Amino acid sequence: MSIETRRRAGDEASSTIRRPPAEPTASAAGIPAGWTPPRHDTALWDGLSRALLLGLLILAALTFLSYGISTDEEVQHIYGKKLLSYYTSGFQDRSAFHFKDLAYYGGLFDLTTAVIVPFSPFEEYETRHLLCALVGVLGIAGTWRYTRLLAGPRAGFIAAALLALSGVYYGAMFNNTKDVPFAAGMVWTLYFATRILNQMPRPSRSAVLKFGLVLGMTLAIRVGAVLAGFYLAVAMALHFALVTRQEGHRWALVDARRAFLSLWPAIPVAYAIMAVFWPWVVQRPLRNPLEALRVVSHFPIDIQTLFMGELVHSNDPPALYLPVYLAVKLPEAVVIGVGAAVLLAAVWLARGGWRRSGAFTVVRFTPLVLAGFLPILLFVLMRPSVYNGIRHFLFLAPPFVVMAAIAADRLWAISQRGGRALGQGFAAAMTVVGVVYAWQLGAMHPNQYVYYNQFVGGVRGADGKYELDYWGNSLHEALEELVEYVERENDGHAPPRQYTLTVCGNTLAVRFELPPWLRLVNGIEPDWRKADFFLAFTQAKRCPSLLDGHPILEIAAEDVPLSIVKDRRPPKAEIPTE
Repeated sequence: MSIETRRRAGDEASSTIRRPPAEPTASAAGIPAGWTPPRHDTALWDGLSRALLLGLLILAALTFLSYGISTDEEVQHIYGKKLLSYYTSGFQDRSAFHFKDLAYYGGLFDLTTAVIVPFSPFEEYETRHLLCALVGVLGIAGTWRYTRLLAGPRAGFIAAALLALSGVYYGAMFNNTKDVPFAAGMVWTLYFATRILNQMPRPSRSAVLKFGLVLGMTLAIRVGAVLAGFYLAVAMALHFALVTRQEGHRWALVDARRAFLSLWPAIPVAYAIMAVFWPWVVQRPLRNPLEALRVVSHFPIDIQTLFMGELVHSNDPPALYLPVYLAVKLPEAVVIGVGAAVLLAAVWLARGGWRRSGAFTVVRFTPLVLAGFLPILLFVLMRPSVYNGIRHFLFLAPPFVVMAAIAADRLWAISQRGGRALGQGFAAAMTVVGVVYAWQLGAMHPNQYVYYNQFVGGVRGADGKYELDYWGNSLHEALEELVEYVERENDGHAPPRQYTLTVCGNTLAVRFELPPWLRLVNGIEPDWRKADFFLAFTQAKRCPSLLDGHPILEIAAEDVPLSIVKDRRPPKAEIPTE
C-alpha cells in the first residue's frame, strides 16, 4: 500500500498517511494487499495457538520440578533478596549495588521472585523455575502475536509451535532465569514497536505506553534492551524518508512532530519501570546505564569455551562463534526457514513487490530484520565476551523463528496454488517435522537445552565439539536416580546408615535435594576423597576421572553421557554393620 497524496483540504495539521490494515499479509504470504483471512480460518488458527499456549502452561506446571538449579541461580537469587532489602530498609541497605557484578544487570526477575517466595507453596528455587517457565510461555505468546501482526494467524501459530519445539529455548525456560525473560521481553517490544509503526504518524497512546512498559521491564533485565529502541528509531527514520521522497520535507516534518509528541511518554515510563527494578541506575541516572552497557558488552571474564572442537577464550571469541552456534543449535526448520525468508524477500524486492503492496511494508518489517541480523553483525565486528554457546544471545531465537514461520506460511500458500493435494502435502510435511521435534525433546527431558540439530549430527555429533550441559542440569536427575537406587537396595526404605557424596560440578544442583541419609562432603578434607558416592557431570572433562568407583548410573541425551554416578562403597561383605 503506497503512501498517498495528503488531503490538503481543511486544516493541514489533520493530514495523514493511509496506513495498512491491522493484519496485512501481502508481503509475507504472497497474497493481495489488503487481504484478510476468512473469519473461519482466523478462528481456527487462533484457536490452535491458544490451545498450544494452554498446553504449554499445563506441561510447565507438570514438569518444572524436574529441572536442576543452574550455576548462576544462587547469586541471582541472593541479588533479588538484596534488592528487596534495599526497599524494606528504607533505601539504607545498598549491598545489592556491590554484590559481585550483579549491579550491571537489572533485577526484575530476581526481585519479583524474592517478593513471591515467602508466599509460594514451593521451595525458593522451585518457585524460580515455575516463574521462569511462565515467562518463557509468555515469550512464546509474544512470538505468536508478533508473527500474527506481520503475516496473519496461520503464520502466528507456526511461529509459536516452532519456538515451543526449539530445545534451545524450551529447555532453557525452566532455569535460565535471565536470558529467557530477556528474550521474552525483546519479542514483546518488537510487537508493540510494530503496532506503533502501523499507526504512524500518530500512534495510539495505548501502543506507546505498552511499548514503554515492556521496554522498561526488558531494560530491567539487561541493558541490551536499548536495541529495541534503536530498531524502532531506524524504522521510523525510514518512514520519514519515504514521506520525504513522495511528499516533500514539509510533510515529513509534520509527521515527525506528531510522532514525537505521541511517542515521548514511552521514555519516562520505560525509565521509571527500569529504575524500580534496577535501582542502581538511578544512583547516577545518566552515567550508570552507560557504564552497564560498556561493561556487559566486553565483560571482564576470561574462561575457556568449546567451539568446533577447540577451547577458545571467552574474551576473544572467533568471529564465527555466534553464527555457527546459531546454525547448529536452532532446529533445522528454523535455519532453513530463515534462509528461505531471506531468499523470498530478495525476490520480492527484485520484482518490485514493495511498489504493489506499499513502501510501508518495508518499514514494518525493518525491526524484525534488525532484531535478527544486527546483533550478529555487531558480534562479528566487536567480538564481545561470550561463552556457553548462544546463551547470551537467546533473544535471537524468537526473531529467527518469526522469519522461518513467515517463510513457511508463504511456501504453504504457494503450494496451495498448485492444487489441494500439494497444499495438503506441505501441511503433512510440516506436521511430521513438528512431531519429530516433539519426540526428540520428549526423549531428552529434562535436558532439552543441550539440543543440537542434524547439521552437526545432533547431540552425538556435537559431543566434544560444542558445549553441552554447561548448567549441570543433569545433576539433579542423577541425584534423584541415586536416591532411588539406594532405596531399592533397602526395599524402598531409607538405608540404615548415612552415606557421603562428592560432586564434581554444580553442587547447588543437589544441595537442596539431599535426603537425610546422604551428606555432601565437597571441600571437606579428607572426607571428599573417601565419599561413598561420586557424582560428576561430563561438561568438565576432568570430572569423571577425578575419583574412581564402580559406574552405576548415567544421565544421557541421545546416548551422550551428561552426568555419571559411581559407587565407591566397599563390597557388601566388607561393609561394617551398625
